[in-house]
Amino acid sequence: MDIYRQRSNWKLYLAIAGVLIISVSMFNTNYLYQRLSEEEARKVKHYEMAQELINDIDENNIDNCDYTLHTKIIESNTSIPVILVDERGEVIASANFGSDLDTNYVYLKQVVADMEAEGFEPIEGYAYKIYYKESKILTQLRFFPLIQLLLIAAFVFLGYLGFNYSRKAEQNRVWVGMAKETAHQLGTPISAIVAWLEHLREIRGGDPELQEVVVELSNDINRLELIADRFSKIGSAPHLEVSNIFAELHKCRTYMERRAPRKVSFVFPDPRDTPPLLVAINQHLFEWVIENLLRNALDAMEGKGEIQATVDADAAFVYIDLSDTGKGIPGNKFKTVFQPGYTTKKRGWGLGLSLAKRIVEQYHNGKIFVKKSVEGKGTTFTIKLPRAK
Repeated sequence: MDIYRQRSNWKLYLAIAGVLIISVSMFNTNYLYQRLSEEEARKVKHYEMAQELINDIDENNIDNCDYTLHTKIIESNTSIPVILVDERGEVIASANFGSDLDTNYVYLKQVVADMEAEGFEPIEGYAYKIYYKESKILTQLRFFPLIQLLLIAAFVFLGYLGFNYSRKAEQNRVWVGMAKETAHQLGTPISAIVAWLEHLREIRGGDPELQEVVVELSNDINRLELIADRFSKIGSAPHLEVSNIFAELHKCRTYMERRAPRKVSFVFPDPRDTPPLLVAINQHLFEWVIENLLRNALDAMEGKGEIQATVDADAAFVYIDLSDTGKGIPGNKFKTVFQPGYTTKKRGWGLGLSLAKRIVEQYHNGKIFVKKSVEGKGTTFTIKLPRAK
């Protein structure tokens, strides 16, 4: 349906927008990192030049020399870790590694060795070399895109969870309200029709043809009452009874077979020929699920084909497979078919499978899913229910 295609498109657009935002942010951060890195390299070069000029001052003429600027350049470096190494490879001085580490020459020599192993090119002066590392601010800026990405991802994830929970809660309220209102609205006309049927029985009791119609209408009224009862149970904790799954499938098969085209055959296990498999179900709601699946199968086969039911079990669960020889479902729609409003029919609200999923999973602690489907050959739905103890 268009609504789900549009939803998929919006997700794609949002994903593209998110990638663009992150890409621009990372590009900008990388640009700033490169500029600051170049700026720090220049500061270290100025630091080296200041050190060299101070070392070149003639001791005999020291009183006539002003090295205030050089000293300020050296003292202004309060963030870039630097190490001065002489021609013999001995550490002369260091700064900005920490008050304890600036005088720990064993540690500083190891830092120099590690930097040389990594291929670092020091700034060379007249009689010494300067090794330097990026400042803490620059290091933080380098990892900022990753931190930003993680924070955005966490925000999106938490927002999605909150939105999804809110949306599902709203859907649940809508489902429950709609179902109970439907049951309430059905109750009034059903009661009126029952009264009219009783009136017909009394005034035309001697008309056999009319009485036959009354009997059929009574059966339809019973069916409407069953439907109203099903709707009234939505949103309430249904009463579960231990039942033989083969007998329940047989009842659904009998009801639907009478209303199916003659060219459609039903292949269901006979409860008289199979040992009982017990499950705890609400019979009215479970029959609703099976009937929805069978109606969809009949629609997909367009008047001819075969509907088959098979039952398997293990120690914990019972597995019911319902297969048809209809049009099939595309592989990318296996989950979409259970969403409210999705339908491929020209007429219909697309609520049947959504209600079936709700009944099976929320009320019976089971699972319902598309086991397999081949376009043009058919579909198999699986219902997984806990075995009754």
